[in-house]
Amino acid sequence: MSAATTPSSRPTVTEREARQVAEAAREQDWRKPSFAKELFLGRFRLDLIHPHPLPADDDVQRGEEFLAKLRDFCETKIDGSVIERDARIPDQVITGLKELGAFGMKIDTKYGGLGLTQVYYNKALALVGSANPAIGALLSAHQSIGVPQPLKMFGTQEQMDTFLPRCARTDISAFLLTEPDVGSDPARLATTAVPDGDDYVLDGVKLWTTNGVVADLLVVMARVPKSEGHKGGITAFVVEAASDGVTVENRNAFMGLRGLENGVTRFHQVRVPAANRIGPEGAGLKIALTTLNTGRLSLPAMCVGAGKWCLKIAREWSAVREQWGKPVALHEAVGSKISFIAATTFALEAVLDLSSQMADEDRNDIRIEAALAKLYGSEMACLMADELVQIRGGRGFETAASLEARGERAVPAEQILRDLRINRIFEGSTEIMHLLIAREAVDAHLSVAGDLIDPDKTLADKAKAGAQAGAFYAKWLPKLVAGPGQLPRSYADFHPSGHPDLAAHLRYVERAARKLARSTFYAMSRWQGRMETKQGFLGRIVDIGAELFAMSAACVRAEHLRATEDHGREAYQLADAFCRQSRIRVEELFGRLWTNTDDLDHKVVKGVLGGAYEWLEQGIVDPSGDGPWIADATPGASQRENVHRPIP
Repeated sequence: MSAATTPSSRPTVTEREARQVAEAAREQDWRKPSFAKELFLGRFRLDLIHPHPLPADDDVQRGEEFLAKLRDFCETKIDGSVIERDARIPDQVITGLKELGAFGMKIDTKYGGLGLTQVYYNKALALVGSANPAIGALLSAHQSIGVPQPLKMFGTQEQMDTFLPRCARTDISAFLLTEPDVGSDPARLATTAVPDGDDYVLDGVKLWTTNGVVADLLVVMARVPKSEGHKGGITAFVVEAASDGVTVENRNAFMGLRGLENGVTRFHQVRVPAANRIGPEGAGLKIALTTLNTGRLSLPAMCVGAGKWCLKIAREWSAVREQWGKPVALHEAVGSKISFIAATTFALEAVLDLSSQMADEDRNDIRIEAALAKLYGSEMACLMADELVQIRGGRGFETAASLEARGERAVPAEQILRDLRINRIFEGSTEIMHLLIAREAVDAHLSVAGDLIDPDKTLADKAKAGAQAGAFYAKWLPKLVAGPGQLPRSYADFHPSGHPDLAAHLRYVERAARKLARSTFYAMSRWQGRMETKQGFLGRIVDIGAELFAMSAACVRAEHLRATEDHGREAYQLADAFCRQSRIRVEELFGRLWTNTDDLDHKVVKGVLGGAYEWLEQGIVDPSGDGPWIADATPGASQRENVHRPIP
């Protein structure tokens, strides 16, 4: 059998080997400061985010001009009800977006793109996503994780000259990593790219290929076998979707985002020129993760847009719907929900704008900030949408089409709840984001003390690590006892006359950050090598950090708006409300660090998997169909019709 016809096979890897692959792919160095990294270490570096960074005037003008055109297009050319009804974005809408330049928002003008900043790219996604979230997903997948972003960061000049002009105006791109049996564990990636002369030959199956059904260009992650002259490893390629052997076998359907062009793509003996390889062999996973560092900001952008819409509907509906002699908004049970939506939307926009502006300036390392924005935005947006459905009552559960049919305003509240749900899974599930952020948050500890808990290290290595750890913690631990958060005059800028006292919230953040760092240190001392198994604890640590970051961003944004005389008083009120709500959540999370049911839950889970509680499942029927839990992904020629549908 020739190299070109060697079938792909799923690697067998241990848990430790899988972790090593993931660890090798993450960025190892911190060459720039990071506000969030310092926060997890108990150091509140307000100077890194305040005064609020601002975009250049030229960037603002270019961005605002495009937003005006995009708003007009959304209002006149996009009918979200049609997309929801037909489960498809009309071709003329996609063509119109291409002509508008929306597919090249993040691509440099020299390649035919608009060259928007991350700030305005996100504003555009929030706007178009409010018209229909599936369109936001289409544009985001194309630019944030599709061909343009990895080429911008890792591509050769020849690759950028070849592909970026196409992506800016005519072609749609997709990102293909996930496989039927591989999600957040890429060490088991089965799709292969076997070297054969000046080409690589791809074989394998990719699942949940967002944009894959209509894409012209694909970023594909595949495993190159190690051989003479080839380092091998997971590698990234740009693949023409129209290549022989590429088959889109299914257009997937979901509970939300009904217009999403998401499919299953099979590769059989697909020849890809070596010139289409992005970066060196073995760098694919690092390219994917690095691309996502800023690419993740697209999801919270659409979550912000959803929050704004939820607030608008809650305000308008709650003012006209009366119960017991007054508008339902004035009843405390409903009013608290409206306050939560308003305050949280303000905070999410603060987190997004701050992170995006820092990404544009490139002065800070924002890998943790972007991950926190994605995690926090996706979780809070779902809560806001759920509260909107509750505020709307029976009408919230009713579809927009049904409301319209009986003569009422067609408000798609249930749709926004369905559409937002995927964001807790897209581009790293909440559970994976907890682990990813936790790994970055404890990086400083592992860099000085990691060898102490590594079972493979020698006694000499452990002794050396012990000395390093002793020196580090001798300087670090005393700083966690007291800090500027204890000083009454700290953060004086945030206590202007006649406004709520946001300085008190910043002092709380500073104290809570030190408490968070102390808790992390204690946990590492207690569990050592077993720390990575304490996912419940790590998740709560990350959630506390997310709340503290959001509080910081909200206060900085409020002060910026006050200083520019733009809704300053109202912004201070919203920031104050958010911080007070957030502090309640933080205190609960701190309590649950040490008082929880994690150990008991583990015992129950073992009982469930062992069948100890099968009797509890009696008394029902299972409406699920037959078939395997995971589809067969054996490589080979496709036996199904190609449903690839490129947009002319």
